[in-house]
Amino acid sequence: MSEPFENIPVIPYEGPQSKNPLAFKFYDADRIVAGKKMSEHLPFAMAWWHNLCAAGTDMFGRDTADKSFGAEKGTMEHARAKVDAGFAFMKKLGVKYFCFHDVDLVPEADDIKETNRRLDEISDYILEKMKGTDIRCLWGTANMFSNPRFMNGAGSSNSADVFCFAAAQVKKALDLTVKLGGRGYVFWGGREGYETLLNTDVKFEQENIARLMHLAVDYGRSIGFTGDFYIEPKPKEPMKHQYDFDAATAIGFLRQYGLDKDFKMNIEANHATLAGHTFQHDLRISAINGMLGSIDANQGDMLLGWDTDEFPFNVYDATMCMYEVLKAGGLTGGFNFDSKNRRPSYTEEDMFHAYILGMDTFALGLLKAAALIEDGRLDKFVEERYASYKTGVGAKIRSGETTLAELAAYAEKLGAPALPGSGRQEYLESIVNGVLFG
Repeated sequence: MSEPFENIPVIPYEGPQSKNPLAFKFYDADRIVAGKKMSEHLPFAMAWWHNLCAAGTDMFGRDTADKSFGAEKGTMEHARAKVDAGFAFMKKLGVKYFCFHDVDLVPEADDIKETNRRLDEISDYILEKMKGTDIRCLWGTANMFSNPRFMNGAGSSNSADVFCFAAAQVKKALDLTVKLGGRGYVFWGGREGYETLLNTDVKFEQENIARLMHLAVDYGRSIGFTGDFYIEPKPKEPMKHQYDFDAATAIGFLRQYGLDKDFKMNIEANHATLAGHTFQHDLRISAINGMLGSIDANQGDMLLGWDTDEFPFNVYDATMCMYEVLKAGGLTGGFNFDSKNRRPSYTEEDMFHAYILGMDTFALGLLKAAALIEDGRLDKFVEERYASYKTGVGAKIRSGETTLAELAAYAEKLGAPALPGSGRQEYLESIVNGVLFG
């Protein structure tokens, strides 16, 4: 059998002037940016599900790409072929991490005991492939949304039996994450939501989701998992109303149910825009709450109202993302390409083009974000905008050394305040453009 991707070379860095489609233009792994190697700022991860499993099927048509990798699909031979392909792919790109759902790794059997046996077999094989490399697991998770049993959710299911099955999958996925040295474990909402309130007890369902997460934390810690648990917010799709709508909603949920010490956010760009936010908004909300953990690096199509999971090419958004990450001091997780090739991009070479695009986009975003911070004008403007709180009555407000009555008396003496200082949004946007394109 031929080696996976034998016609694709190891992807080099050739710089911005290169016209080589199989070379990095901006991602220079060892380049020092803001005191660290670019590879340390950008721990990229391959998404097992999109890169090795997704073959272009959509609701209107079947596969366009061949992801068999020389083996019959639905077999353990195919599972091992995907491992071989995945490691060959990561080595050629210099990608150091991977992420997985349980059923990405092996075909799900009718009996969970057989599924778990298959998972044990394939994870042993993955460990063998990891030997002698610097490739590691970023995070694992369980697919609790595809199988019909999860039509009403997993933790939120109205069926106690389905809840138990979800617990079993989480337990095994945690076992695998620890076995493979994963840095995190993700709960994506999947179908944790509802279609209509006419048949839904929202409080009951949210309490059960929290119970499942508490059980996962207790078990994970008992088997030596020391990493972060993550929630990945998403407002809709596949359910009309999902409980983890956005970062703020998910953070409120974690605090309400006492999960905030173990969980952080895994923010996806496309999910943030589906919630009506910018990518940087959900990153900022996570960061100021001490819960910015990991990132699903993709983008959506603003003309389409669903999760398109496109490879990121918008340098402005990547710059604003990296600005937030740098200001927050970095991530505990990494940058997982939860992205898929467009359906007509079906060749093996297209798989590499997509990752080169995504890695270069975030590398350029990192360079520009570091330049914005070094420039200093944005930080200086924000600091000066709130200068009235540094002295006088403003300082008393911030320190809590005043009362409502005292503030009311101050306002009466003032008569009427002057207009707040100009927000100068257009000027600030011109600074960003100047750094990006000047």
